[in-house]
Amino acid sequence: MAPARVTAAGETLNKVNFAAPRSFGAALKSDLKETFFPDDPFYDFKGKPLPVKAKKALKYFVPVFEWLPKYNRKLFMHDLLAGITVASLAIPQGISYAKLANIPPIVGLYSSFVPPLIYSVFGSSKHIAVGTVAACSLIIAATIESKVNPIENPNLYLNLVFTATLISGVTQLILGVFRLGILVDFLSHSTITGFMGGTATLICLQQLKGILGLKHFTTHTDMVSVIRAILKNKKEIRWESTVVGVIFLVFLQFTRFVKQKKPKLFWVSAIGPMAVVTSGCIFAYLAHAEKHGIAIVGHLKKGINPSSIKNLDFDPKYISAPIQAGLVTAMIALAEGIAIGRSFAIMENKQIDGNKEMIAFGLMNIVGSITSCYLTTGPFSKTAVNYNAGCKTQMTNVVMSMCMMLTLFFLAPLFSYTPLVALSAIIMSAMFGLIEYDKAYHFYKTDKFDFAICMVAFFGVAFVSMDAGLMLSVGLALLRTLLYVARPPSSKLGNIPDTYLYRDIEQYPGAIDVPKTLILQLGSPIYFVNSGYLRERILRWVRDEKAIKDPQGDDVGYVLLDLGGVTSIDITGVETLAEIYRSLEAREIKVVIVNPRLEVLEKLTVTHFIDKIGKEHVFLSIEDAIDWCKFSAKNNGREEC
Repeated sequence: MAPARVTAAGETLNKVNFAAPRSFGAALKSDLKETFFPDDPFYDFKGKPLPVKAKKALKYFVPVFEWLPKYNRKLFMHDLLAGITVASLAIPQGISYAKLANIPPIVGLYSSFVPPLIYSVFGSSKHIAVGTVAACSLIIAATIESKVNPIENPNLYLNLVFTATLISGVTQLILGVFRLGILVDFLSHSTITGFMGGTATLICLQQLKGILGLKHFTTHTDMVSVIRAILKNKKEIRWESTVVGVIFLVFLQFTRFVKQKKPKLFWVSAIGPMAVVTSGCIFAYLAHAEKHGIAIVGHLKKGINPSSIKNLDFDPKYISAPIQAGLVTAMIALAEGIAIGRSFAIMENKQIDGNKEMIAFGLMNIVGSITSCYLTTGPFSKTAVNYNAGCKTQMTNVVMSMCMMLTLFFLAPLFSYTPLVALSAIIMSAMFGLIEYDKAYHFYKTDKFDFAICMVAFFGVAFVSMDAGLMLSVGLALLRTLLYVARPPSSKLGNIPDTYLYRDIEQYPGAIDVPKTLILQLGSPIYFVNSGYLRERILRWVRDEKAIKDPQGDDVGYVLLDLGGVTSIDITGVETLAEIYRSLEAREIKVVIVNPRLEVLEKLTVTHFIDKIGKEHVFLSIEDAIDWCKFSAKNNGREEC
């Protein structure tokens, strides 16, 4: 048995600290710090002179000053190789994803020129390679097409794409400046997996237009509309285009297979898209592909990005589409870019600041929107190639940008012969890797609710729309969270024999009851949402305990509430505890509080709940409380516990 912790006068040796509650300002400051600065980013600033603080602040907010002074020739050789390798992938993907967004292919190349330069200055991840992504390209196209037809009015359509990019960048910048990365956390892993899988499936189906050589198609993005369009226009299918597309697709999948089997040959997969584009251009030029029903990209002009600041369009008639596209793509791009950056950082036991990444993404999209670029982030394919190629710093983005500049100045016209079927094959091959069957199966085996969230996102995107699928999945995830809040866990504790430990009797059936005492552990904040449930649950615990002990000649004289897991409590929660106290007092059962946390104890003090039950009924530990119960039972003439 534990040694006595109660004096002859019934006082505990270890006393609870009933210090005066903190002021509102002090409590608010503490809460805001934990909410917006959980990583305490300015820890190294403490106790430093002003010049040192200024230097550290500059390095913190502009990471290029952190790594550039230590840069050397050896690091550059690694970054040069990685940058060139990534550029070989960025060129065909830039053209392909621009086609997916229904904008001129040259804009896709522009988008891998300016944004990477901005990220190399403000980005904190050395692994992320900036570029366009298929999912956001499709979201932009699907949303803005609802207002403007890209074929009938291409200039207005492109202007709205630039406007959507600006709105996305401003949103990301605001989220980063105000450290609202918590909003991105609402996109759970299961939601992102299902959303990306559903989007990849849609994109693959849409690329059948290019693979099959169809001239007419649907502007809708749901699976039913796409399949219906293929069946409706099946007479337009060109076997020449289909054969070429299948050959390209098989080749690209073979390069991915080689990479999976031998990771050191990652470069085979990295140069696969460029090999397809190059061979496709040569084939289209020599075979006069257009005469055989194989469409090509068409003229690509040389030169640097023209400014697009005058192209931004805020016409009230159309602005709703760019706003919707900008907000949705901002969240998707952040979730994908930050998750990918963190994943590769973890491989080297490092961390990146998600809020700093938001600022970097926001700035590069704001600048991109006024330099003829559309939405960019940190796509998985380029980042994986960058990592495997041995990148050392953010300089790889500068190298990639310079390669894109040379392409824009000298090589762009050569890609005008690129067959559209080659671009469709590149997009489809990239999308196959985003349909993660193994993760979905893992969700099914480990957490059926996560699996349901994933499937809602997948089928919502595939059969309704991308926005609907995303909102349904996020809504289901929030519903799950609300259920956890509204129905928090509680458990009855028992003593592990021959120890001082008290554990859940359901988890440890060998734990024994303490006579005359019911020990309950509450494991969540007590709010208005769950206070009614907790009151009924606690009273039910008491009722069930009395039903067990009364036939044995025992009774319940004390209810110990272990509040160590209760991180906060509101006024409704305090009133609920007061109701429980009054209800049990009417049954001659004493309520004892164990280990209340600072914020909870402060709220119980200022609401005078502690005065009602008495400070002598509040203890540091379960052992102290049980010792006091023994002393109290003995003095009250009850059988000793």
